[in-house]
Amino acid sequence: MDGTETRQRKPEELALPHAFSPGRLSGASEDGLPSVSESHRVVSKPLGSEFSRETALSIGLQANTGQIDDTQEQHRVISSNLALIQVQATVVGFLAAVAALLLGAMSREELDFVKVELLCASSVITAFLAAFALGMLMVCIVIGARKLGVNPDNIATPIAASLGDLITLSILAFVSSFFYKHKDNRYLLLLVCISFTALIPLWVLIVKQNPPIMRILKFGWFPIILAMVISSFGGLILNKTISKQQFQGMAIFTPIICGVGGNLVAIQTSRISTYLHMWSTPGVLPLWMKQYWPNPCSTFCTSEINSVSARVLLSLVVPGHLIFFYIIYLVEGHLVPQSKMFVVFYLLASLMQVTILLYLAEVMVRLTWHQALDPDSHCIPYLTGLGDLLGTGLLTLCFLINWLLRSEAGLNGISDPASGPP
Repeated sequence: MDGTETRQRKPEELALPHAFSPGRLSGASEDGLPSVSESHRVVSKPLGSEFSRETALSIGLQANTGQIDDTQEQHRVISSNLALIQVQATVVGFLAAVAALLLGAMSREELDFVKVELLCASSVITAFLAAFALGMLMVCIVIGARKLGVNPDNIATPIAASLGDLITLSILAFVSSFFYKHKDNRYLLLLVCISFTALIPLWVLIVKQNPPIMRILKFGWFPIILAMVISSFGGLILNKTISKQQFQGMAIFTPIICGVGGNLVAIQTSRISTYLHMWSTPGVLPLWMKQYWPNPCSTFCTSEINSVSARVLLSLVVPGHLIFFYIIYLVEGHLVPQSKMFVVFYLLASLMQVTILLYLAEVMVRLTWHQALDPDSHCIPYLTGLGDLLGTGLLTLCFLINWLLRSEAGLNGISDPASGPP
């Protein structure tokens, strides 16, 4: 260990300012990462120079390891990953149905067995179709980005997070409507659940072709399940507030603040993970990343590439939310709080959410890497779940504070004229 660490140098010491070393790829590990020789066989061009050219501008306009540049490797990686997400989608679909039923029971709703079957069938088939559609879309985006010379870390993750909700909700609406019309056909609902469950062994056999992906299948469940639980707390907050007058419009803003925060932290997590995959080996942190709990200033205020990307992502928060706010005002103006103070609180809450998430991403990736685990698989679910919880909680505070200020202004006889977004 000591010998490995003493050989590590910061990129700038090797005349590659804050870049990845082209020859220092991840060695074989318990995570199943390819050996140095295999990586050199797969990578078709030096990657260090590619990352050394990533400035703040290039990050804003658009790092992966390049291991899918080989056609044979593409087929193996794509098939095993698609099979993996089908297993996860089927299991998580059932778990989501169970979670929804438990939340309904907590709300003292009557438990109907037909509703249970309907919910399970809808969840499973929706998860299956959405996972397949998103998986194929991500494959096309990543391969296309590599061919165009663009860093897929900056593109694939936010697109997956953004389109994930849209695709899933669209499929869920269609599937649940269909099953609801045929809810009296009990055998149809049972057949769907049994059929998708029976496909799990097939997906597992395909996953076994790729040992690293098989490792994720064995040990990657806890982050997904815990992230679902964390997100559920945000759903409970939304459920308790959405029907109250002082929180009118919260249902529109919640997906935006949660989605933006989740997208940005997912990008940063992928970039730091790629940085470590290229510059170090699992279980060994580079010397300049030895602190598990780094100073927040080092996360945002240094000249290192990860700090630069954190600043770029943080700078996108305010303009991005202002654009979304204006679109909401044009489409659903009657649901937007007519107060400039609300806009200020909303932007501050968004900045606070993303700042916390970006710092936690730096901490969690270091801790995960030190445990020789893949940060992409173990950190992103936690951070997006925390993003949902933070976003929903902070947004609730925005609406509550805005309502209290307007109520106080009303008691003092001060009228707050209606106004659009700044």
